[in-house]
Amino acid sequence: MVPVRAAVPVEDVPIAVAKENGTGRNGRPLGRYLMCVHAGDDVIQIAVLEGRSLTEHYVSRRHDDEHEIDGNIYLGRVQNVLPGMEAAFVDIGTLKNAVLYRGDVRYDREDVEGGQVDPTRIEHLLKAGQAILCQVTKNPIGTKGARLTQEVSLPGRFVVLVPNSTTYGISKRLPDDERRRLRRILDDIRPAGHGLIVRTAAEGASPEELAADVSRLTDLWSRIEDLARRAPAPSLLYAEPDVTVRVIREEFNRDYRGVIIDDPDLYREVKAYVTAITPELADRVQLYDPDDPLPIFERHHVHEQLHKALDRKVWLPSGGSIIIERTEALTVIDVNTSKNVGRSNLEETVFRNNLEAAEEIARQLRLRDIGGIIVIDFIDMEVRANRQEVLAAFRSALARDKTRTQVFEISELGLVEMTRKRVSEGLVEAMSETCPTCGGRGIVFEEELL
Repeated sequence: MVPVRAAVPVEDVPIAVAKENGTGRNGRPLGRYLMCVHAGDDVIQIAVLEGRSLTEHYVSRRHDDEHEIDGNIYLGRVQNVLPGMEAAFVDIGTLKNAVLYRGDVRYDREDVEGGQVDPTRIEHLLKAGQAILCQVTKNPIGTKGARLTQEVSLPGRFVVLVPNSTTYGISKRLPDDERRRLRRILDDIRPAGHGLIVRTAAEGASPEELAADVSRLTDLWSRIEDLARRAPAPSLLYAEPDVTVRVIREEFNRDYRGVIIDDPDLYREVKAYVTAITPELADRVQLYDPDDPLPIFERHHVHEQLHKALDRKVWLPSGGSIIIERTEALTVIDVNTSKNVGRSNLEETVFRNNLEAAEEIARQLRLRDIGGIIVIDFIDMEVRANRQEVLAAFRSALARDKTRTQVFEISELGLVEMTRKRVSEGLVEAMSETCPTCGGRGIVFEEELL
């Protein structure tokens, strides 16, 4: 069985070469962001720049079907059910079994064995050997297998289709008047029996564009359902497109002044995709000038910023610094004044240093893709109003992060505790291997003493 893949129309696309000397004032688009895509022999790297500052970085290894499966839909087979963990291990055809937790199981009460009125136990819902349709919500990380859900969703450019669901919602990031406009449109185009979630990218989209997006997703779901009826378990039913197309789908909008790609084949694929879904932005997708003497990441100063993002110490503009230490359980960030001696008094110096650190920490969390529990040790401030302002500035900086975060008040020990949804393994892990000498501990024992 051949899995359904996200449709990416590839055709003969005229090449628009990006010249370094073009600016918005000379007829080129203006925008806050720029996306640079570097395609190597085995790895694709995507850098998102806000102005000249690197804010996000994606790494994808070509043909890595084992670890980059987020969003894929499978017909899996339950291997065993663990009531004490309220979870089931599911064979989806990968080396490690994936895990499905009780809260991610969908069921019909009439189909539950024993006819429980309100089944709450996973062993009542799933049995070993049972075939189930499921979707990966988190890639396998380290020793952990992929995480699954039976609440399948299909993301499009403007909407997300939630098959066989009553889910209905509109992005809270949209202004109220736009939400009202979109709600009127969706009342007419919402497919029977399916839920819809309207994305932020739908702002300004016409009824025709929204209807076409919904129609494409419902057709895609029909093909997946048909394949699920015929395929043996375990089988891959639907595969998400390559990372470049996924990032374009999730991120690319009018705030981007361009997407520059240094591989002609990948350029044509992305150009065709953008032309099909958002024609007015197609001219912003360009091929990097092959005659430029510098590689694309060096031309746009991505390499030097990447090297800094791999260090444990990050310098602040005023001379202060932050130290980022990652462990298995959590990430700890320490803020220091370092070379920042200030001008007036200690409280003002510390306050200004913490404000700089709050902005930089939010950027580093996005850039390094740090997830899980995070504890930040800002420098102690005596004035309560200063503490509140630093916390407000930190939350404001995190608002630009599309990954879900939760920040708590400053504790009695002066620590800020927060969580950030863990989506991937992180920048450092994606660009490194465990040291064979020290086993990742960062130290080497003296063998003669052992």
